[in-house]
Amino acid sequence: MKHHFLSLLLFAFLLTGLPLLPAMLIRPAEELPAAATVTETRPTDFSTAEPQEVENSAVYHVLDTETGEIREIPLRDYLIGAVGAEMPASFEQEALKAQVVAAHTYAERQCMLSAGREELQGADFSDDPAVYQACLTEEEQKDRWGTHYALYHDRIAAAVDAVQNELLYYDDAPIIAAFHAMSSGRTESAENVWGSEIAYLCSVASDADRDAPEYETAVTLSADAVRESLLSAHTGLTLGNDPAKWFGEPTVSEAGTVLQMQAGDGIFTGQELRGILGLRSAAFTVSYADGQFTFIVHGYGHDVGMSQYGANAMAQNGHSYKDILSYYYPGAELRKMA
Repeated sequence: MKHHFLSLLLFAFLLTGLPLLPAMLIRPAEELPAAATVTETRPTDFSTAEPQEVENSAVYHVLDTETGEIREIPLRDYLIGAVGAEMPASFEQEALKAQVVAAHTYAERQCMLSAGREELQGADFSDDPAVYQACLTEEEQKDRWGTHYALYHDRIAAAVDAVQNELLYYDDAPIIAAFHAMSSGRTESAENVWGSEIAYLCSVASDADRDAPEYETAVTLSADAVRESLLSAHTGLTLGNDPAKWFGEPTVSEAGTVLQMQAGDGIFTGQELRGILGLRSAAFTVSYADGQFTFIVHGYGHDVGMSQYGANAMAQNGHSYKDILSYYYPGAELRKMA
């Protein structure tokens, strides 16, 4: 059997190489730290602990991938643009605050990890949303929100002003503040998605996601389209003459994520198949009839960390941003910066 898991090998390489470095040199959200030795599945109560003071960046240096120029963006402007790009501006204020903290923590982690990256040319990160967190410029915010620009900008700005001096920490380093649109009804562990256990990125229930818009989607592809996609991704793959036998029974996690599935004579991860076939998440089932494959997909995103729709549902039910963060990042510590 051929094993197609190049993406996991990359994550594994990053994971095993980074633990030897001091905490301040550990790098990114796409590069994962060593497996944590303590796992805590219960939320941490941030309301009673006195936040610790830490320093943070007042200005971010962002590489413009089109012009090659490095732009200086003040922290407040960056966070408004990042939250505007990553979460619906109409969400509840406490959910927006949780997203501000996650976005800020992500950015600070990137700053810690950017030194020496030639492709960044001295910047903290680039504006490439395929690699780093997205951030809308003021012009892009106006284009996206139209006549609602002033309202949405002010809503996000209020959330930023309320919590921009707070970060999430674990073991004295900013956490990997992963987030996604909506889970399959339960978030996934980092171990199942990226191959290494991370204490604060464990699986938690997120039942409200099942009520989110387009929670369940269906993708219908012809057998020829599936064949072309699979062979384009892995040219050495062999598929039989009967499409009904191309896919085997998947190994599925408690959260519903496809961990492994046979396709032809190859073994794929669910994340690989998600990318190859253009699915919204790796929580899917597949069936075949009349020359077509139907993929039923639940949720949207990699399923790790904070569910944005889950966060909004918690806020609607009266929970604070601290409740949201402690629930989706159990064991992480909220610290206030100097």
